[in-house]
Amino acid sequence: MTLTKALIGSNSLATKGMMVLFGSAFIALAAQISVPMLPVPMTMQTLAIMIVGLTFGSRLGAVTLLAYLAEGASGLPVFAHGASTLAFVGPTAGFLAGFVAMAFLAGLAVEKGIAKSFVSTALTAIVLSAFIYIPGVAWAMWIGEVAGLDAAKWGADSFASIWKWYMSPFLIGDVVKAVIAALVVTGAWKVLDARKAK
Repeated sequence: MTLTKALIGSNSLATKGMMVLFGSAFIALAAQISVPMLPVPMTMQTLAIMIVGLTFGSRLGAVTLLAYLAEGASGLPVFAHGASTLAFVGPTAGFLAGFVAMAFLAGLAVEKGIAKSFVSTALTAIVLSAFIYIPGVAWAMWIGEVAGLDAAKWGADSFASIWKWYMSPFLIGDVVKAVIAALVVTGAWKVLDARKAK
């Protein structure tokens, strides 16, 4: 059972629709928050995505992210730094697809009982944070080949460049956000269980 199912109970289409709207708005808001951190500032976008996936479940989590992407595609400034439609053609567009997979797999981990305790939830979040680099980096490399452009201009011409520009600056932030997501979700479960015990 997911956290939202335990909290809300209702499985109606209207309830799911409201959850998708709330979830996509939550992610859009989090995407605009940047926390100063070394070596690069940490945005809260992936933290919100992880929380949505871990609390909504696989299917509703994925639908929420698809709605979020649709909002950005329509021109709404929902992505990090107020970006929208142009984010789909830039060198980091692959991460957008990775967001959908992240939410789906986080929800699936909860449904399968893999992400249950704080430790297992944090580890799941860390693994999924690493997973989104696959479509993110693959897109950055592919777009250079297809368009016949010099991928070195956006740091995707070699593994060393990819590590330097796409991965290493964000790893510490990814771990921090994974731990925060696990704290939020497992903490909410403990509060809910305590209320039920009264």
